[in-house]
Amino acid sequence: MFAIIETGGKQYRVNVGDVLDVERLEVEEGATVELKALMTGEGEKIAVGNEVSAKVTAKVVKQLKGAKVIVYKYKAKKNVRKKQGHRQLYTRIKIESIA
Repeated sequence: MFAIIETGGKQYRVNVGDVLDVERLEVEEGATVELKALMTGEGEKIAVGNEVSAKVTAKVVKQLKGAKVIVYKYKAKKNVRKKQGHRQLYTRIKIESIA
C-alpha cells in the first residue's frame, strides 16, 4: 500500500518503512507525527479526494541541516558584491503506518 502525503508545500509518495527528508517540522526527535494522505493506493484500487480517509503515521528520526549553498551577487563595474550562505533545515522521518 502506498500514499501521497503533503508537507512543507511538497508532495511525496510513501510506503511503510520509507525514510525521507522533509521541510523542517517543529517536533522533537522520537516524536510521532500524523500526516494527511491526499491519495492512497493498493494494487488496482486507488482512492483520491473525499474517498481518502487514511492517516499516515511517521516517527521523527532526526533534525538536520542540508548542504551549504553559496549565493553570490554582484553588479559589473560598480564594485558591488554580496556573498551569502544558506543551509536548509530538514526533518528526517520514517513512515510507520498507513491506516
